[in-house]
Amino acid sequence: MSVIHNKDIGTKQKALAINLDPQIYGSFAEIGAGQDVAANFFKAGASSGTIAKTMSAYDMTFSDAIYGAQPGRRYVSEGRLIAMLDKEYGLLIERLAENRGDKTTFFAFSDTMSALNYHKTNEGHGWMGVRFQLEPNGPFNDVVIHVKLLDNDNVLQQNAVGILGVNLIYACFYYRTIPNIFLLSLMDNLSKDAIQIDMIRFEGPDFSKVDNRLMSLHLVKYGFSDAALFGPDGINMQPSEVLYKKHIVVIRGRFRPVINVHIDMLSTGVRQFMQEPDVDKENVIVITELTLQALKERNADPTAEIDEKDFLDRVDILCALGQTVLISDFHEYYKLVAYLSKITKLKMGVVLGYPNLEYIFSEEHYQDLSGGILESFATLFSRNVKLFVYPTLRNGIIYNCLRFNPPSHLVDLYRYLIANNKIEDIRHYKESNLQIQTDKVLDLIKQGTEGWEDYVPAEVAAMIKDRCLFGYACEVKPVKKV
Repeated sequence: MSVIHNKDIGTKQKALAINLDPQIYGSFAEIGAGQDVAANFFKAGASSGTIAKTMSAYDMTFSDAIYGAQPGRRYVSEGRLIAMLDKEYGLLIERLAENRGDKTTFFAFSDTMSALNYHKTNEGHGWMGVRFQLEPNGPFNDVVIHVKLLDNDNVLQQNAVGILGVNLIYACFYYRTIPNIFLLSLMDNLSKDAIQIDMIRFEGPDFSKVDNRLMSLHLVKYGFSDAALFGPDGINMQPSEVLYKKHIVVIRGRFRPVINVHIDMLSTGVRQFMQEPDVDKENVIVITELTLQALKERNADPTAEIDEKDFLDRVDILCALGQTVLISDFHEYYKLVAYLSKITKLKMGVVLGYPNLEYIFSEEHYQDLSGGILESFATLFSRNVKLFVYPTLRNGIIYNCLRFNPPSHLVDLYRYLIANNKIEDIRHYKESNLQIQTDKVLDLIKQGTEGWEDYVPAEVAAMIKDRCLFGYACEVKPVKKV
């Protein structure tokens, strides 16, 4: 039976469909905004067939007594959500499995939210998750999401939480086999101006074939979030949880493939960043960024689809090299810095090649801004950020910050940025790397040219050969006849 995304079904209809399914039965535990998700099931009718229990624990002492104290007493966190799911699902099985376990698929829904306060001095966000069975007495699966609440009204935020919760539960039971439809359905009857979903994670035996890194890509691709993050182990992470109050060093690239130049850029750039007097060396996180544009072929149509296998090949290599990967829709550097500056106020470093410095000073890229290049620079350089520029070799000449000649009317601005320690050349780089270009290395790999391995890290060369990546022609061993 094919799964079709029915975009016309309303929130009340979804809740009623769950209520009328005799197998689905579970509990709701909601902290923060209100009992907004459970309320939709009560209002839909026939809720007694679905709801075993609903509860809220707003007082911190009550919450800790029920779910245990969290490190740092953080109540709107993934740790608190998992504690809620553990407790509530465990109680369902303990109290109901013997009597109705043979005919029931149990679920526990939980959320912990920080909705807009009365004085509107906070930013609404929260965690939401479902633990559920797909067959009686079967194992459980988890789906966990983090959401940003964007409405400038508490009631509207509560309403958005209620709709999203219904969408999530409905998707777990009716769209689980098609992850793309699952994701898209989460925004049914919601506006992207109301919420952003910047993290989702599928776990459990029924999601064994779901690659959560691909789900991160889809969050950005579908416009559900501006950025998504996952670690070297491939596990999706919520950016604010990982980057909050951290010094961040970011390097952007296509990484198709990772070559020695990338490694040298990163190592030398990070080393110089660590030498900054206002940087705590013990509190630095390094991220490699892939933009949606970088995941497409050069000069490709903006509407062109992203090759998902190629994406996974690139991130497999980055993860194998121990990198934390950020996927974003920030084509311009000032947008990336603006995003990260909302998470941390500590100093950040951006490692980039000389051609990107030229790009930043090209005014044609800012025609959509009323303030033009000055508006973009106000965002990029007014933050606590510093650019570390890796040189480029052209016609036998090494181009760096000292050789950079911006348009005459921007010369004074450029000198100001240099004088105020906003832009700096990367020193102690390997000059031999300047002869290497990613596209040329890619061509050598595709052609099987002898010696291409010298231009990439050894572990990268091994992965390319073992998995026939980036057009590398693997030798097909003949089958021996018996």
